[in-house]
Order: sequence, then structure tokens, then C-alpha cells
Amino acid sequence: MSRDMTVLDLDELADVVGEQPYPLLFATVSGAHLYGFPSKDSDVDLRGAHLLPAAEVVGLRTGPETLSRMWDRDGAEVDLVSHDIAKFLRLLLRRNGYVLEQLLSPLVVTTSAAHAELVGLAPLCLTRHHAEHYRGFATTQWALFGRTGELKPLLYTLRVLLTGIHLMRAHETVADVGLLADVVPEAPAYLADLVTAKRSGEHDRFEGAHDRVADDVTQLFVTLAEAQAATTLPDAPSAHAELHDLLVRLRLSAASA
Repeated sequence: MSRDMTVLDLDELADVVGEQPYPLLFATVSGAHLYGFPSKDSDVDLRGAHLLPAAEVVGLRTGPETLSRMWDRDGAEVDLVSHDIAKFLRLLLRRNGYVLEQLLSPLVVTTSAAHAELVGLAPLCLTRHHAEHYRGFATTQWALFGRTGELKPLLYTLRVLLTGIHLMRAHETVADVGLLADVVPEAPAYLADLVTAKRSGEHDRFEGAHDRVADDVTQLFVTLAEAQAATTLPDAPSAHAELHDLLVRLRLSAASA
């Protein structure tokens, strides 16, 4: 029997990620559950970082920079993608909102001292150019909504625009639409109704007024551009030295283990 996946058991998910071939520095829940609009049939997206042993980094034969594995748990698909810590840090130093959200997700499945250190360094990785990541993702999802009329890409469009606006203004990464509705004044009043409507199915269609939504999305794109122009976030991250030192410590620790 399929389980209602709007509610997660993080302890059960910890058992799943414990089966990995390399130690995980962290694994968190991403996707619709992090964004605050899971459906009863939503997949569970787990994201994290693993640590390759020294022998699989310094030699001619290197270990996998990215691991991907899927399970079926009571009729729901659980998907884990993890990057070796070096690749994860390279992504973190780019304008990649995905890895920031994964690192800072409050839905923590497994953690470590290195994870806590990375969370502490995350503010030094924020830049004004993260707005471009959110603008690009919103553009893609808005086009998908235009083709499918489904609630999911519409909610993704609104979510990433609101996340980008709040990041530019408050220098804080917030991915949950419920929280964003409270901190971004321009959030549409009907956002909670969209979340409720999507709970019944991952591919349910939007039944509201398309013209009103189009006007709101257009304005949110403008608001994101204005927030980026006004932000005091820097042009580049300032955490290179700290992240380099962390990576060296982790590699040396793995070599001596």
C-alpha cells in the first residue's frame, strides 16, 4: 500500500542513507518536502555530500564524484544524490542556489561536524549573482507551466522567485513557501490555496485564473531584478580559504583513518 508522502519519517530515511558505500558528511531532504508543497504521492529527494577515501582521490583510479541511488519505500520513490565533498564545495562557490538549499535544509537526515562547519560558512558563499540562478530556474518552470498547466511548475516558479527576492534582501536562504509567504510582502495571497490543491496529486492541474497568475509572476520577476540591483551582497564569495582548509582536513583525516 502506498504511503501518504506529505509526512516524512526522518529516522527511517536515516536507515536508508546508512547503506551508502562512502561516509556521508550530511544528507538532507530537498525537493517538494523542503519547499513546503509535497503531494501525497511525492517522491522523496535526498541530497548530500560524501567523502572519498584518499586512495580514490590521489591515484590514477578515482572514486565517483557523484553517486545516485533510488529505492522504493512503501510505494514511494526515494532518490539520493550525493557529491564528493570537493565537488560539493566547488558548486557551493558558484551561484548555485540548489546546493545552498540542500546544505541549509532544516530536514536533516544525517549530519556531522563538517556539516555544521559548512552551515556556519554558508553566509560567506552568498552573492548578488545567486539572483541569476533563481531567475533562470523560474523562467524554465514558468515555461513548463505554460505547456502543462500543472500546479507543480507554477509553485516552483513562485517559490524560486520568492526565495531569490528574500535572499537578495535579507541575505538568508529560505525555501519553504509557507515561510516565504510571511517574509516576502509581494507573495501572492492565494499561495496557501495552491499548496493545499497540490496535496492531492503530484500532477494535478491549476484551475484558477491564469491571467492573474501571469500578472503576479511578471511582477515578481521585476521585484527580483529590483532586489538584486539594491542588494548589498558581494559579487563573489569570500569563503575560499576556509573551504580549502576544511577540505584538506577532511582528506588528511580520511588518509589517517
